[in-house]
Amino acid sequence: MKKSALIFAAAVSITVAGMAQVDPKKQTPESTEIWDPVPRVVTPGTASGSKTSSAPSDAIVLFDGRNLDSWKSSKNDGAAPWLIAGDAMTVKPGSGDIQTKQEFEDFQLHIEFRTPAKVEDEGQGRGNSGIFMQGIYELQVLDSYNNRTYSNGQAGSIYKQSMPLVNASLAPGAWQTYDVVYTAPKFNKDGMMTHPPYITVLHNGVLIQNHTAIRGTTPYVGLPQVKPHGKGPIKLQDHHNSTSFRNIWIREL
Repeated sequence: MKKSALIFAAAVSITVAGMAQVDPKKQTPESTEIWDPVPRVVTPGTASGSKTSSAPSDAIVLFDGRNLDSWKSSKNDGAAPWLIAGDAMTVKPGSGDIQTKQEFEDFQLHIEFRTPAKVEDEGQGRGNSGIFMQGIYELQVLDSYNNRTYSNGQAGSIYKQSMPLVNASLAPGAWQTYDVVYTAPKFNKDGMMTHPPYITVLHNGVLIQNHTAIRGTTPYVGLPQVKPHGKGPIKLQDHHNSTSFRNIWIREL
């Protein structure tokens, strides 16, 4: 059991025990007040979505526009081959996916993306990329502004599984945000999934995935497969489109 769960369980036990010792007729407002433990202080980030945005004080900053030191090539574990210009990193088409050097389990993720301002294709060919939770489960990145494609493959979908509740996409060339809360799957000793991964996503501040269960892998061809695993990286996809990313941070839960 995680430390946070233990603290919660202890607090509940203390509260229940304390209340049980007081005659209900003698209870006061103070009888149900919990003063300990005290939630730790986290300084919030500022101005999300702008060039000057900052991460919360307890976040791990994965990309702040300066370098790709937290990333590596998914092909060969070498240096991440994408391009940096201004405060953004941009897919170098054909160079391959990149992923974080650090691996994660349960987390809150903030990431901003921009599809190319010049529209040169349609459907899955417009600004296509993806963000893979634990390197496995894809949250689709796509230019879905006036761009018809299959619903479980548009921006904000859990690829080929769950379509977004709404299409909150901005026009091509505009910076957009995904704010993600993700809990990892659990497996028993026989490799069976006993608890699926769950994901909640806000796209530009709009709820598009609400505690959605992910059924397994998110392949282009075929049905989801269950493959036992432990911690995994955040992976960004090279889908041969010049999609850009910036202001990426994560909080382990």
